[in-house]
Amino acid sequence: MKKETRDLGLKTQTLTMNMGPQHPSTHGVLRIVLTLDGEVVVGAIPYIGFLHRGIEKIAENKTLHQVIPYTDRMDYLSPISNNIGLCLAVEKLINFQITEKCRVMRVIASELARISSHLIWIATHALDLGAGSPYFYAFTEREKYLDIFDEMTGVRFTVSYGRIGGLARDWEKGLDKKILNLVENTPKCIDELDRLLTRNRIWIERNQNVGVISKEEAVNLSLCGPNLRASGVEWDIRKAYPYLGYEKYKFEIPVGENGDAYDRYLVRMEEMRQSIEIVKQALKDYDEKASLWPEDIESQKSFYPPKEKVLTSMEELIHQFMVATEGPKTPKYEEIYFAIEAPKGELGFYIVGSGTNVAHRLHFRSPTFANLQALPVMLKGGMVADVVATVASLDPVMGDADR
Repeated sequence: MKKETRDLGLKTQTLTMNMGPQHPSTHGVLRIVLTLDGEVVVGAIPYIGFLHRGIEKIAENKTLHQVIPYTDRMDYLSPISNNIGLCLAVEKLINFQITEKCRVMRVIASELARISSHLIWIATHALDLGAGSPYFYAFTEREKYLDIFDEMTGVRFTVSYGRIGGLARDWEKGLDKKILNLVENTPKCIDELDRLLTRNRIWIERNQNVGVISKEEAVNLSLCGPNLRASGVEWDIRKAYPYLGYEKYKFEIPVGENGDAYDRYLVRMEEMRQSIEIVKQALKDYDEKASLWPEDIESQKSFYPPKEKVLTSMEELIHQFMVATEGPKTPKYEEIYFAIEAPKGELGFYIVGSGTNVAHRLHFRSPTFANLQALPVMLKGGMVADVVATVASLDPVMGDADR
């Protein structure tokens, strides 16, 4: 018997609502204007700019050395990567050659920053989706990395460790062994997170087929880092345009297939394991007795002398004063672009020289800014509850977007 249907005269309409900018799951002051048909997202527009930072314009009115602390405040979950990226860009512009020891130390510091950043990401992403235990495992492990940064730089968080021509200071004796011990034990935490989440039915249902973006769309929208690789694009600047001698190290580029939140999770989990292998290889090249800084007189005009010498020698104090006020000078109107593979993707620096130690133009290509462009594509057709999972899976830091 055919069932009769009746027109109940129901009328539906789309609803426009705000998510953020003050929202616990937007990872900062991100505002998303959602257009909803019931629980289904039919449109999404992300809005940024609530931090009003203006770092780029500030950087064009500071000496190149003075810009370094501002990079800490961009992606503040991996400040060392930002410091080193800026220094590499300036060194390319002024054609400065760093020492082998400095190269090795920068690689180690950058990869430790990547692991630390991914640990805090998995902690917050899991918490956003209601999983409490992974947060404590990942956060506890990250604390160990902050302790290492404290010994390495003197600061746990906003380290300002990079210096044009080198690093702020050399390592204390035995720190390399502490780093090796740390990275050898981190896989235990990663394996624990793997057991808690990877095959967890709730985790799979909250992440699989959520925030999907195809390979073609990801490329067209300039996605970068783990978010791009999760869509099946094998692109890593450390392999494509090696810097700091990354071509010497053996590591794999994790690549996803589906471009969903679950693949972005898997890619970052594997990236931590690959970074551990890079650190182990780099530690074998570390020579404790070698010099961190170039020893020729001409090079020394570009960087600060060691702090302990500044505090005990009038000549070194004058040297620091001269570097702070006069050098290094950039070639007038010569321009370069230099990018590194930061934890969140391509972190680029566009610099135009001025003939002085202040850049004529200094522009940052931040990965968070590029990745947020994909939200309208990723959110459309999903459920309201999936918005949180999708945003978290991109690993945005709004200080990085509002530069």
